[in-house]
Amino acid sequence: MITHSPSPGVAVSIQGIGKTYETRHGDEVRALEDINVDIRPGEFVAVLGPSGCGKSTLLSMLAGLLAPSEGVMKIDGERLVKAHPRAGVVFQTDLLLYWRTVLQNILLPIEIKGTVTDAHVARARDLLAQVGLADFADKHPSELSGGMRQRVSICRALIQQPGLLLMDEPFGALDALTREQMIIDLQQLWLTQRNTVIFITHGIDEAVFLADRVLVMSPRPGKVDLELAIDLPRPRRWSVRADPAFNAYLLQIREVFESKGVLHGSH
Repeated sequence: MITHSPSPGVAVSIQGIGKTYETRHGDEVRALEDINVDIRPGEFVAVLGPSGCGKSTLLSMLAGLLAPSEGVMKIDGERLVKAHPRAGVVFQTDLLLYWRTVLQNILLPIEIKGTVTDAHVARARDLLAQVGLADFADKHPSELSGGMRQRVSICRALIQQPGLLLMDEPFGALDALTREQMIIDLQQLWLTQRNTVIFITHGIDEAVFLADRVLVMSPRPGKVDLELAIDLPRPRRWSVRADPAFNAYLLQIREVFESKGVLHGSH
């Protein structure tokens, strides 16, 4: 376990955000419209919606990789105009550098910004231990499974103790059993770190299991159709899926998708 105090999460404010893309043919595509969300420091928020609803666009704007067409985003009260130094990002693909060891991959963000210290190395090893990879520090990505590589990717995002962790469908490419274990691991990491997490997903069960609050988005142009606070005790175990309250949340979300034609005749 990490022995020093983790950095607290940041507050995120999303005010009147919209995004319009122009295609190469000169047409306009409205991706997002009038998104208004306030996220508390240390809150775990899952953003759930169908393909093409603008989930990843929203996350890219929070990461400072895209500019909104209108509206304002703030992190701890400061307007976001470029990549924020306290934000870490985990993508669906792990994006590890194959010629570097696991430890070297995790330390890469520190290396880019400055000097790697013994404290940084110790923290990287602590993170690896938390995700069950203590013995893999000197391995290369090609020697790891997909789930192991994604664990390394999460450790790389956490090495800088980010106040905000942005996750874009990080488990989407994993098999079902690996995905389940990764969800459990992520919950445990978050309970230790207590940073603010914005988690993009297609999985209704994944969103309800992990989040304090689920934002359900409509088909394009993406709007927030439902904000759902998840009142389930933590730490959550897979057995919570048999809880009537858990299934009531799933039903509420599915009903929204049915009303929009995203799901047909689900039960």
